[in-house]
Amino acid sequence: MRSNLLKGGVLAAVLALGPGAHAAAPVKHAVELPPPADIAYELNAQQRGFGLKGEALIAWRGADGKYEVNVEARVPLIGKLTEYRSHGAVDAYGLAPDEFYEKRYRKDATTTAFNRDSKTITFTDAKEPYAMKGGEQDRASVTWQLASVARAAGEAKFKPGSEWSFIVAGRRDAEPWTFKVVKREKIQTGMGELDTLLVARQPRGEGKTEGVDIWLAPGQEWYPVRIRFRDDDREAIEQTVTKITRK
Repeated sequence: MRSNLLKGGVLAAVLALGPGAHAAAPVKHAVELPPPADIAYELNAQQRGFGLKGEALIAWRGADGKYEVNVEARVPLIGKLTEYRSHGAVDAYGLAPDEFYEKRYRKDATTTAFNRDSKTITFTDAKEPYAMKGGEQDRASVTWQLASVARAAGEAKFKPGSEWSFIVAGRRDAEPWTFKVVKREKIQTGMGELDTLLVARQPRGEGKTEGVDIWLAPGQEWYPVRIRFRDDDREAIEQTVTKITRK
């Protein structure tokens, strides 16, 4: 039964929300990187009326003009569901990935390479490269780009109603992602009640509900303390912080 739950649906959609790139002017962002940390999460998934529980860990490192982020999610009896890795530099646009690696349950690993000399992004799952314009993120780095932009902007600018857009590369293409700061919200976590700002990736079209919700905690260095992945079937994976270990 568990293996069937992992076929398609939201678990496959976490970092595969589809191609469809459109040209967008690059935007330079002031960033302030969150301090290095290991962040542990409780993971809950809902799919077709069934629930899965597990844990996730994000290892974030950023200093001296470079960054690295490693993400793993595990479920008992099944083992590792997903593994994502991104590393690169920091430039005038913010985080500047060099490579994005993704491994999903029962899927081959893929690599997305950001070739800055040729100004192209190449994909394991696609023959055609994407022409870089500047500021492109990958689907592991974008959460930390958002947190870094929020830290630099502060709550006066990074406030409900504001929108922040990035070009995000995945397994086979790159497309614009627009995040809207929805509201301030207190949430219950393994670390107690936290004050957060809820930021949501806007659906790509009318009638669409897929996207990403991220709760950033200003009082916790703007770390992402809750992340929810949604798909059009109203299924979701949600991970909520249990512990933050500064490095």
